Amino acid sequence: MCKSVQKRGENKKFTWAEVKQHATAEDAWVVYNNKVYDVSSWYEHPGGAVIFTHAGDDMTDIFAAFHAPGSYSAMKRFYIGELDVDSVEHKDAQQFAFEAGYRKLRSQLIQMGMFKSSKFFYLYKCSFNMAMWALACYMVYASDSTAVHFASAILLGLFWQQCGWLAHDFLHHQVFKQRKYGDLAGVFWGNLMQGYSMQWWKNKHNGHHAVPNLHNSSATATDGDPDIDTMPLLAWSLKQARSFRELSADGTDSAFVKFAIKYQAFTYFPILLLARLSWLNESFKTAFRIGASSKNAAIELERKGLQYPILEKVGIVLHHAWVIYLSSGFGRFSFLYGLSYFLVSTCGCGLFLALVFGLGHNGMATYDAETRPDFWKLQVTTTRNITGGHGFPQFFVDWLCGGLQYQVDHHLFPMMPRHNLKKCHDLVESFCKEWGVQYHEADLVDGTFEVLKHLQDVSDDFMEEFITEFPAM
Repeated sequence: MCKSVQKRGENKKFTWAEVKQHATAEDAWVVYNNKVYDVSSWYEHPGGAVIFTHAGDDMTDIFAAFHAPGSYSAMKRFYIGELDVDSVEHKDAQQFAFEAGYRKLRSQLIQMGMFKSSKFFYLYKCSFNMAMWALACYMVYASDSTAVHFASAILLGLFWQQCGWLAHDFLHHQVFKQRKYGDLAGVFWGNLMQGYSMQWWKNKHNGHHAVPNLHNSSATATDGDPDIDTMPLLAWSLKQARSFRELSADGTDSAFVKFAIKYQAFTYFPILLLARLSWLNESFKTAFRIGASSKNAAIELERKGLQYPILEKVGIVLHHAWVIYLSSGFGRFSFLYGLSYFLVSTCGCGLFLALVFGLGHNGMATYDAETRPDFWKLQVTTTRNITGGHGFPQFFVDWLCGGLQYQVDHHLFPMMPRHNLKKCHDLVESFCKEWGVQYHEADLVDGTFEVLKHLQDVSDDFMEEFITEFPAM
């Protein structure tokens, strides 16, 4: 367990170069508002190991994005001194002004009440979701038509997708000020209705928000964005495509890696279809403590355990029980027919979910830890908003994406309720234009083609490099 560090005195100053030397989980210094804190091995951090994504770096803005105003008090015991601001040579006057500008914008949004949720909106969304579930169940119960049954399976897949957005909102603490209420709602919409472990999701998703589209420092490391940790199936940059070479004794790519990267633009959608099966597996392992999805998650489970161990297990068991009963047609379907129903709903959900958050980030800029930009530019340049177009009206996109059509705005202000993101959007876009920061939007069709083109470009570069290095093969 991490012990409080001894306060070294407010006159103690550290240079930026000194801070950068403490960049691992076991030796982690972080900066907040020019104050330096030693949080080495603090896996008991309420948010988990995500705090180590900014070891040896400035966490001021990501801390503000994820924490309630009173959370700072928990950091005081780790204080060790002040940052020598004059030693921060990688920032000029314009950068300091830019950072002050977006912090001022955040303060303005707070004053405008943009972080206050409408309980009526979320009551409506929860009721609508449960109506979808009831209708999917009734279609199986009341009909003997194969067409109706598989329409129910597709509806169930959409229901699970929409549950994902609700769990996302509650676990980002957009709805309730009391975080316990958000967590319990997350167990309901996550564990019970979707079969996803609340704690597995929080560990993975918090890491994603802290370092979107950031590469792991090595093939075996877990210090990058878990959402793009998709090797050897998919590579989002040439560097990532090469990353598995360090695992090979002769430093070359395996036949499987070559095949997977070469055809990744064609295998992308089939992989999405299987995404929910992978998430169910990782969630079950987490809830029952029989595995973890990453090294950080494993240490976190070992150090602090599950936040709600009984509720997590009961929720997942009950989820699988009602899904099996529904997929069996309440006892009427044959095994193969019921399995087909389950696979259509499960694969449909994987596609519906992964399509949206894939559009949110895939094919956008990727970074290494040592070259990542400031908080605002990192969040904006790695993220794509989704608009209506190509026959898809904006109201449909708004419903399908569950607030993540404003992915850029959500990443900048993850605790802002989704019903306020549209109002926030114009202010964010204006600020980006004022400071010359790239801000990208695309509709469902164009965005999908951008993702596929990016995968193909990485594949082409990888294969061109391979042919150049090994021309006789």
